[in-house]
Amino acid sequence: MKVLLVNGSPHEKGCTYTALMEVADTLEREGIEADFFWVGNKPLSGCIACKSCAEKKKCVFDDRVNDFLAIAASADGFVFGSPVHYAAATGKITAFMDRAFYADLLAGSQSFYLKPVAAVVSARRAGTTATLDQLNRYFAISEMPVISSRYWNMVHGATPEDVKKDLEGLQTMRVLARNMAWFLKCREAGMKAGVPFPVREENIYTNFIRE
Repeated sequence: MKVLLVNGSPHEKGCTYTALMEVADTLEREGIEADFFWVGNKPLSGCIACKSCAEKKKCVFDDRVNDFLAIAASADGFVFGSPVHYAAATGKITAFMDRAFYADLLAGSQSFYLKPVAAVVSARRAGTTATLDQLNRYFAISEMPVISSRYWNMVHGATPEDVKKDLEGLQTMRVLARNMAWFLKCREAGMKAGVPFPVREENIYTNFIRE
C-alpha cells in the first residue's frame, strides 16, 4: 500500500515538508510506502472551466497537475500539505487542487474515490484552521474518508528547525500517520473479505434558479 504526500509549498524542503516527513517516516514504520510529490515553484494556472478534461482525460494545461494525475490512481491514500499564506492555503495548491480534482471528475477516472486522505498545514502563527477547512472541502465532495489525529493537523514554526521544536505538532503528525495506516489496513482487509463498495447512483444536478 502507498500513500502519496503532496507538498504544496513553494519551498521543497521547508516547514510543510518537515511536517510531511514526520508523517512519511511513521507510515514507513507501519509498513506503508510513502511517496512525495512536490507541486513546485513555477507559475501554475488556475482552472478556466473549459471542460476539455472530459475529452482529453487530463487537464488542457500540461504541467504538474497532469504529472500528478498520471500517478494518483496508483496511490491508496493521500496527504495534502500547505503552508498558510494570508490565513488561507497557498494560491499554488489551490489552483493545483481545483484543476486536479475537477479534471479527475470530468475524466471519470475516480482516482480519489473512497481513498483515505488528510490535510496538513504549517504556519508561523495563525490561519491554520481556516486552511484546513479549505483543503478538507475537496475531500468531502469527492467521497474521500478524512483521517484525523488527536489535534488539528498543523505544525508551527518559521523555519524547519522551528517545526522540529514543535513537539505537539510532530506528535499530531505521527498519530495521523498511524490512523491512516490503520484505516488502509482495514480497507484492504474488507476488500479481501469481499465487502463491496457502496451502490452508486446516477448524479442528480439541480439549479437553484427557478423561472
